[in-house]
Amino acid sequence: MGDNRLEPLVLSEAERLTLQGWAKRRTTAQGLAKRARIVLMCAQGLSNTAVAARLDTDRGTVARWRTRFLRDRLDGLSDEPRPGVPRTITDAQVEEVVVRTLEEVPEGATHWSKRELARRVGISPTSVLRIWRAFGLQPWRTEDFKISPDPLLIDKIRDVVGLYLAPPANAAVFAVDEKPQIQALERTAPVLPMVPGTPERRSFDYVRHGTIDLFAALNTATGKVIGKLSAQHRAVDFRDFLDEIDRQTDPGLAVHVICDNLSAHKTPVVHKWLLAHPRFQLHFTPTYSSWINQVERWFAELQRRCLERGVFCSLDELRTALEDWIKIWNEQARPFKWTKTADQIIDRICRYCDRISGPGH
Repeated sequence: MGDNRLEPLVLSEAERLTLQGWAKRRTTAQGLAKRARIVLMCAQGLSNTAVAARLDTDRGTVARWRTRFLRDRLDGLSDEPRPGVPRTITDAQVEEVVVRTLEEVPEGATHWSKRELARRVGISPTSVLRIWRAFGLQPWRTEDFKISPDPLLIDKIRDVVGLYLAPPANAAVFAVDEKPQIQALERTAPVLPMVPGTPERRSFDYVRHGTIDLFAALNTATGKVIGKLSAQHRAVDFRDFLDEIDRQTDPGLAVHVICDNLSAHKTPVVHKWLLAHPRFQLHFTPTYSSWINQVERWFAELQRRCLERGVFCSLDELRTALEDWIKIWNEQARPFKWTKTADQIIDRICRYCDRISGPGH
């Protein structure tokens, strides 16, 4: 709603285009982008209070930039000079650093180093690093991603997330997976314990004493885990693990098992077992989507707290350590809390696909 007491703010077409560019361009400083949005909304006839509410700021900030723009137009949105040593780096050099970092790579390399870019722009490496920090740029880092090609991606997400957020009545829901090839590793020298000022130290090399596979079923309602150790993870081993779940679950409950698309989960041996146990129903996660299986979060805890720094001089020691850790976990088990709805997950995947499918990729 407008305020008749405010001086009207009218933009020329050139000013509007400039402000829209500042508001939308990813390389624009956040402060300048916010001021541009304030002026654009004020030009729509909104009051200071309405603009402040829409942009989640205070009315005084809106009033200040409205007044500055009416007085000095576009120049009024720039930061006023501050006390101290004058800047030695121009806005053009800052923009060149940002644009080159985002849009170019040096010849013969995959990304810029601060020294290479500093030589190209004509400023110091420290200044390049400072600009990168200001704009949240880290060209030395990279992250991997994998988009599931599963044609039933949406249906499977809704199915699995539905079991987490609204489990069926009179049923137990288990997130199931295997952790294969867990190695019994013994360091070639004794581990030196932590002392004040020095962390625990261990030798880099080690001796292998064999491997073992762990089947785990996480009860999503209680957080308790049913585990089974096996020399292999074949279809018959998975069937035997389903037998173990059957034995440890109240016979009056239906059982929903969330698992991945491993071929061993879909063999005739498993199908035959399921026909003989009609209370069991398998729910498959989308391809390349282990993140949706809650037991993977439990495996991360197992790796961090039991295996990563463990020293096992034999396969029997490893087996004992795993069994003891599962027992201790179950004594104080708490379920993991799933918060994302299926729609939120699907919307995020869609936004990411739109982003990587844009003209810049």
